[in-house]
Amino acid sequence: AIEKVLRSYGGDASRLVDVCRQALVFTTVGDLVRCLEQVRQDSQVRVLRVKNRLDKQYDSALSAGYRDVAMNLVVCTDRTRRLAVDCHVCEFQLILQGFAELKSNEGHKRYVTFRNKRAE
Repeated sequence: AIEKVLRSYGGDASRLVDVCRQALVFTTVGDLVRCLEQVRQDSQVRVLRVKNRLDKQYDSALSAGYRDVAMNLVVCTDRTRRLAVDCHVCEFQLILQGFAELKSNEGHKRYVTFRNKRAE
């Protein structure tokens, strides 16, 4: 995380939004789309950004061929307000099973190396 803050965000840690991250794996695109719709309709979730790496227009060379849908969101409930985390940005990844199977510790290390070489 520190490396990413320095490399990508000029030392501005407030721009780092994937420290808290979770992923769901889907066997079909339809299931993934239904989940995305449910999250977007949830009144207790504020979606800040959707990065759709499944879009046909997305250049997969930018992510070494990896594809998913990543959302940055905030959960706004009485409990998150009491805990003072109702402004904490989380990343929620929706991944098709084939890509999840490729995503391993070694796979992620290769991606970080790829990203570092691109200075991202």
